[in-house]
Amino acid sequence: MSTLDDVFARSRAEGRAALVGYLPAGYPDLPTSLEAVRTLAEHGCDVVEVGVPYTDPLMDGPVVERAASTALRAGFRLSHVFEVVAAARAAGAVPVVMTYWNPVLRYGVERFAADLAAAGGAGLITPDLIPDEAQDWLTAADAHGLAPVFLVAPSSTPQRLRSTTQACRGFVYVASTMGVTGVRASVGDAAQSLVARTREVTDLPLCVGLGVSTGEQAAEVAGFADGVIVGSALVRALGEDTSLGRLAELTDELAAGVRRA
Repeated sequence: MSTLDDVFARSRAEGRAALVGYLPAGYPDLPTSLEAVRTLAEHGCDVVEVGVPYTDPLMDGPVVERAASTALRAGFRLSHVFEVVAAARAAGAVPVVMTYWNPVLRYGVERFAADLAAAGGAGLITPDLIPDEAQDWLTAADAHGLAPVFLVAPSSTPQRLRSTTQACRGFVYVASTMGVTGVRASVGDAAQSLVARTREVTDLPLCVGLGVSTGEQAAEVAGFADGVIVGSALVRALGEDTSLGRLAELTDELAAGVRRA
C-alpha cells in the first residue's frame, strides 16, 4: 500500500474526506515556501500539492499565475521543488507535485522521478499530459513507486473517463469546472455529476479541485468526494500575510469543513 493509499484509507476510517492543499514552490521566496508547506501539514492538510512555477500556465488562474511569477523573480529553480517536497514530508503530510510537462522533460523524466521519490514525494499531477502520451512517465513512475495522477473534466467522455482512470494511481484529480483555477462563489453542480460519472468506471479515490475556498464549500464537496483540493484560496492567504497566520487560519477552517460533512 502506498502513502497515498494510506491517506485515503485513514480518512475513510475517520468518516471524512482528505484535505489536499496546493501552494507553488518558492512562493513568495524559498524560505517562506518551506515554512508554508509545514504550516499546511501541521494545520490539517493530509496531502500537500507542491506546484512548479511556470512561465506559460494553461490551467492556472490569476492568483496562482501571479504567485508563480513572484517565485520565478525570487530565483526559483526546479531543484527547489524537491526541497519543498521534503519539508512537507518531514512535517507529516504526503506530498505530490503538480507541474506542466515541459519542465519534467527539460529536467529529464527518469532523473525527475528519482529525485522526487528520494525527496519523499508520492506522485505527480500533470494537467497537460494525457495518458496516451505518458508512457515514459508511467515507466519512470512505476520504477520509483510514484503515483501518476491525471485529470478528468466535465467534458470527458465515458471512454476518456475509463482510459484516464485506468492510468491513475493513488487518486484521480476531478476538475470540477471547465476553465482555469480560482476562487468561486459556489462549487456548482458539475462537480457532483462528474464524480458520479467517474465512480462508475473506477474504485480509486476521487479528489475535486478548482473553486473551493471556504470551510463551507469544503464540507459541501466532502459530502460526495474522497478528497477536497484547495489552491487559489491558500495562495491568496499566503500572499496577504507572509507571517503565515492567515494561511494557518484558513487551513484550520478547511480541515474542519472536511470533518463536518
